[in-house]
Amino acid sequence: TNCPACQKPTETRMHLIEIPYFKEVLIMATTCDLCGYKTNEVKTSGAVSEKGKRITLKVTSIEDLSRDILKSETCRLCIPEIDLELDTGTLGSRFTTLEGLLMQVHNELQSKVSFLHGDSADNEKNTLFQALLANIISICRGERDFNVIIDDPLANSYLQNIYAPDEDPFMTIEYYERTEEQNEDLGINDMVLEGYENEENSKN
Repeated sequence: TNCPACQKPTETRMHLIEIPYFKEVLIMATTCDLCGYKTNEVKTSGAVSEKGKRITLKVTSIEDLSRDILKSETCRLCIPEIDLELDTGTLGSRFTTLEGLLMQVHNELQSKVSFLHGDSADNEKNTLFQALLANIISICRGERDFNVIIDDPLANSYLQNIYAPDEDPFMTIEYYERTEEQNEDLGINDMVLEGYENEENSKN
């Protein structure tokens, strides 16, 4: 493939792995030896889920931060205790640990703080950013309990159950019907799922 940064030919490495008690995922990594550009992406395989999935985890110890997490592009992540909310598409898809994801969020926010200087409105945003950064570090150090809410309308996100195959007493999983608006935004309403055989026969 061509490097997104310098457009020179480079390699994209792919590896298919199976996450226990979840599904198969495809991990793709691109590293350009010429300009140093790096990127990685995770895609889930299989059919489109009939329902959305909402996972809520009560984090009560620092060991919970080492749980594996797969955050898909369609996932929305929220930590109410520190007013952190990641909309769909934020950070792209990631397969890491909960602590690793939080530190990625921290680093992304920190890189934007330097741009918030000038008028009073920017100063207020800067103060809010600094408070959020401090709160992320605080929960990563295990200094307070908090809830992680992962809402994925395509059910392509995953949070490790360290008690598997038994139920996790600190995790709840809810399945819900997607709205018509969600199906439209995800392009599901435009998918043709039936009639392929008839179409093929008509061509012959």
